[in-house]
Amino acid sequence: MSEPVAISTGIAQRYATAVFELAKEGKDLTSLEADIDALDTALATSADFRNLIASPLLSREEQGNGIAAIAKKMGLSSTVANTLSLMAAKRRLFVLPQLVKTLREAIAEDKGEVTAEVSAATELTDAQKDKLAETLKESVGKDVKINMAVDESLIGGLIVKVGSKMIDTSIKSKLASLQNSMKEVG
Repeated sequence: MSEPVAISTGIAQRYATAVFELAKEGKDLTSLEADIDALDTALATSADFRNLIASPLLSREEQGNGIAAIAKKMGLSSTVANTLSLMAAKRRLFVLPQLVKTLREAIAEDKGEVTAEVSAATELTDAQKDKLAETLKESVGKDVKINMAVDESLIGGLIVKVGSKMIDTSIKSKLASLQNSMKEVG
């Protein structure tokens, strides 16, 4: 891990721990989870938002005013809004993506859940997702939340990542394996 990434992760971890503990003490984890979902969506869909948190050209005051307006518009809880304002004042908004990820992991851990990253050639139906979640729950021993991604290059099958484990049943990988086997023969 490079030093800047390690520093960013450490900063995010400290803020996440504080926010999570405050939300847990206030019995407000549901609100925190909704705030995290909203921030995650904003990070994924808004280039302006990503520029606001990462731009070195904006002053602390400009970032603070911008983040306060966004927090108000999004209806974020006071805990999260105040944390974002503090992060802007300390020029730490650049760690927001890591903060969201760390908080999501802490909430899942508290609920006894794990997240499975699933890639498939086509979108799975709700019944297929439920069946996959049940199968993974039997294997992992915890409730499984599925983050679905569609990757048409897989041709068929699935790639499932749960923690450090990965299961690749895609046709693409089977074809690649067959191609390697054939190279060894010839």
